[in-house]
Amino acid sequence: MVGMIGGGQLARMAHQAGIPLGIRFKLLADTPQDSASQVVSDVVLGDYRDLDTLRRFAAGCDVITFDHEHVPTEHLRALQAEGIAVRPGPDALVNAQDKGVMRAKLDSIGVPCPRHRIVADPADVTAFANEGSGYPVVLKTVRGGYDGKGVWVVDDETEAQAPFLAGVPVLAEEKVDFVRELAANVVRSPSGQAVAYPVVESVQENGVCAEVTAPAPDLDPALSDEAQQLALRIAGELDITGHLAVELFQTRDGRILVNELAMRPHNSGHWTQDGSVTSQFENHLRAVLDLPLGDPRPRAKWTVMVNVLGGDYPDMYRAFLHCMARDPGLRIHMYGKDVKPGRKVGHVNVFGDDLDDVRERARHAAAYLRGTITE
Repeated sequence: MVGMIGGGQLARMAHQAGIPLGIRFKLLADTPQDSASQVVSDVVLGDYRDLDTLRRFAAGCDVITFDHEHVPTEHLRALQAEGIAVRPGPDALVNAQDKGVMRAKLDSIGVPCPRHRIVADPADVTAFANEGSGYPVVLKTVRGGYDGKGVWVVDDETEAQAPFLAGVPVLAEEKVDFVRELAANVVRSPSGQAVAYPVVESVQENGVCAEVTAPAPDLDPALSDEAQQLALRIAGELDITGHLAVELFQTRDGRILVNELAMRPHNSGHWTQDGSVTSQFENHLRAVLDLPLGDPRPRAKWTVMVNVLGGDYPDMYRAFLHCMARDPGLRIHMYGKDVKPGRKVGHVNVFGDDLDDVRERARHAAAYLRGTITE
């Protein structure tokens, strides 16, 4: 039995991937309305920050894995000490929980990153800016941020005050002059087997992933290989079990720099549900159960994933009528969430041989499901 901590859409889609393999799921969720709570039969409601709750939840599970990276590291170490398999383990997961720890670790193994350091106060941010090319500077709280939360781009010392109000350490990074954002997704098992998916292009809007194209168009093969090898090396050096997403900047001078790490299935890999032989969700489950990993190769020349963000259009059934009739090849994935403006409520995947056609179809469907277009 796989114990999944967190009841979001990643847990929901991982459960879906495990059904054909007969993998039993146990879920630790916040509420019965959570995305995965709606589809998993064995649901425990509780606080993932409470060690006793985690102990009770882990009883009967063969392995524990995660929908998110926020479980306290010390709790996971306690579970491991009691003989419970935790994958990825706390020594790996802390690098996704704490951006300061991650940067220090990546520096120690020679991974290319933006210039950075922990800063003490707004005056120290100005000192950091003056050590490089000046403002603007990117500031991040070292813990708790996701989907653009906990990240600020500041232009002066006055703007630099806000991040320090959270009461946690703040990481300063240079604002990278990049051409685009890429992501390298890999999966690694405890036995050391690893697979790499094609490097993708990721488009962000207001800090939220909006669109992913697989593979990244016009990416130099040598740079693609470099990105895949870098992700595989990080997975090995950090001893990661399961899926690893390495978010990257492609700079104007032809380099790649690591932006963020995620040690779970990731938005930049959702295209694999329909566009690859084995999805990121299935391979994550295979990895945490130490099963042989599946083929990551794409099924078609191009796959485009576009997120459906909540708008003012809660009637998805009528939207389905239009989208399915217009495009029988469209693949729709909805998360069972209440529709709220700007909230990720689903995504669509379209694959084919013509990138412009695939992209137009995916964008049209997502916009119609959101309600921003009506024809």
